[in-house]
Amino acid sequence: MSFTIQNALIPVDSGYETADVQVVNNCISAIAQNLDSAGTVIDGKNKLLLPGFVNAHTHSSEMWQRGIIPPLPLELWIAELYDFTPLDPEQVYLSALGTAVETLLSGGTSVVDHLVLIPGQELETIAAAVRAYQEIGIRAFIGPLIQDESLTAGMPAGDGAIEHAAYIRSTKATLELMETAIKQFHNPEKGVNMLLAPTGIQLCSDALFEGCIDLSDRYNLCRHAHLLETPAQKQLAHEKYGCSAVEHLQKIGYLSPRTSLAHCVWLEDSDIAIMAETGATVVHNPLSNLRLGSGIAPILKYRQAGVNVSFGCDGAASNDSQDLLEAIKIGSILHNITDLDYRQWITPRQSVEMAALGGAKGLNAADEMGSLTVGKKADFVLYDLTSLSLLPRTDPIGLLILGRPTNAVDSVWVNGKQIVAEGKVKTIDVDALRRELFDRSQWSSKRQSQTVSEIEAHYRQVMKLPGYA
Repeated sequence: MSFTIQNALIPVDSGYETADVQVVNNCISAIAQNLDSAGTVIDGKNKLLLPGFVNAHTHSSEMWQRGIIPPLPLELWIAELYDFTPLDPEQVYLSALGTAVETLLSGGTSVVDHLVLIPGQELETIAAAVRAYQEIGIRAFIGPLIQDESLTAGMPAGDGAIEHAAYIRSTKATLELMETAIKQFHNPEKGVNMLLAPTGIQLCSDALFEGCIDLSDRYNLCRHAHLLETPAQKQLAHEKYGCSAVEHLQKIGYLSPRTSLAHCVWLEDSDIAIMAETGATVVHNPLSNLRLGSGIAPILKYRQAGVNVSFGCDGAASNDSQDLLEAIKIGSILHNITDLDYRQWITPRQSVEMAALGGAKGLNAADEMGSLTVGKKADFVLYDLTSLSLLPRTDPIGLLILGRPTNAVDSVWVNGKQIVAEGKVKTIDVDALRRELFDRSQWSSKRQSQTVSEIEAHYRQVMKLPGYA
């Protein structure tokens, strides 16, 4: 398969230049002006070509609860989410498709799905997401969300003791399940990559983390997890380990250049130094951090320390969308209030590099994707610079990142295959997906979570909130 995009606007060090991009055998074979056309010719005039972004952390099946969970901190929000989570594999399939569509139409060519598993139907859950991602053609990195401790273990004990119910599956059985999933579904050639992805220190034993390290090393896979998303998790880590969560993960060997960690809001300077030393990636999820009141991650400090940073939307019930351009914009300009030195603020071009190459680095794939470079996979996006939301003409990347682009994505290629053309997804029937999502849901505004009612008093007590006594 070969094609040539002619006369596209491409960012270069000195600004922009108009050039042709040639793709042969799914990889970029040449970037230059006035290339001899090979294969299909695509008109890139008045269009900006950028490498595809990575939606580096999300939970696709949360789509079924977006817009309905009230303002709550993570520890109570997740209790409500789990109370109303019961899904079937077909819903997982549909919400994975929805996640992929929104990611593609906001500039993403890869998605990291920290996939919530249906108890008793774990492999069927993974199969449903794999089917969706392969049908639509997005590059998928699927990390089944695993834990071996019950939900209440995710809160600090404070001065009291909490009885924790046993988790539904043993650590050994969970690790065996992951090895089965790797053998069954890991297929990079077909666009599906499995990750080892324990949910985080708050709900996972060292044995689970260590088992994931072993599996990731044996199968050469990346690792993923949540890390210090909330103040409660920081307090819990000191209760659990007597040191910071980052120090502990370093001690057990979980941190590496193949490790990406979502959120990283409550890290100390010493933790940041460890992240830089180990080469681990921070996935910045600004919208869910704001939505859940988790805090503002010290992204400028990470960048100054040499830590790799990428962007994620997070799940569609804590954001509540998969608009990657929105997450990139907020995740860039949010930090203008955290450091008065404007020379440290994130520029639109730096945002693009974080979203594309930063995302690729976090997945150990920077040699294959993340930049417009000869030899890399043809994972890239054409933006229509005649779109009303990108006019009048100034700096194209500034307009894209700092503005509110609508209908700006013209075309998307993943691994050399065109997935989006003229702003429309070609590989699936999006209207049919829209009807399915509508027909399988209903308007709802009020519901009562029993688990939130049971644990809220303890949460308010350990977090020393008014009225806890």
